[in-house]
Amino acid sequence: MDFGLTGKVALITGGSEGIGKATAQVLAAEGAKVAIVARRPEVLQAAAAEIAAAGGDALAIAADVTSPADVERMVAQTVARFGRLDIVVNNAGTSNARPFLDVGDEVWQQDLDVKLFGAIRVNRAAIPHLRAAGGGRIINLTTISGKQPGAKSAPTAISRAAGIALTKALSKEFAADNILVNTVCVGVLKSAQHSWLAKAQNLSLEDYYAAAGSHTPLGRVGETEEAAKVIAFLASSAASYVTGASINVDGGASAVV
Repeated sequence: MDFGLTGKVALITGGSEGIGKATAQVLAAEGAKVAIVARRPEVLQAAAAEIAAAGGDALAIAADVTSPADVERMVAQTVARFGRLDIVVNNAGTSNARPFLDVGDEVWQQDLDVKLFGAIRVNRAAIPHLRAAGGGRIINLTTISGKQPGAKSAPTAISRAAGIALTKALSKEFAADNILVNTVCVGVLKSAQHSWLAKAQNLSLEDYYAAAGSHTPLGRVGETEEAAKVIAFLASSAASYVTGASINVDGGASAVV
């Protein structure tokens, strides 16, 4: 299927590794031009070089979504380089779940600042450009815990629940502008952070993934490319009547739709 992404421009936060990098690779392979944003310049440049080596057009922007000035700059640099903006993927953030009484105000503020306010800032800066392009797509990355918070899931479950609510609110407000807003709610997907989680449990990475995957109906941990392909669909012309939706990419782990 032709996703109709040739010539489209995508801005992806948290784009240097994991889901963000995989999304940039899939979108670039579909013909989109991609701007990837992350805080670590060396990792970011390596990801952009990898996309370019595969024939994609990638711009690396070192920036922090907790900085309003950085957000304005990343959007401006993307439009200056590519002339437009069509797709926004808000992916910045890491897992941060612990017992409620162990979470102080500083941790709450940091988590909300990256995951919720980061998306708010990026969307606010990007929407005028999406309007100028005649419409566009916003895909906010959240988690299944945002729909079904469990014990010891703060602050991530709460910030991700807010991200789901943000998605629905924006989908209603900007539908008339042909700006479609959806969220992908992920379960356990392979990522760099699992290396130290496995080490903390005295497990090999393979054993860690085997244990984590045993809790999903599909019996395995997901690949980042599996989320990236769903994001690419939502960014594409194939999803032209989909907005305000939340799609689980979790191997069937969630008990709610």
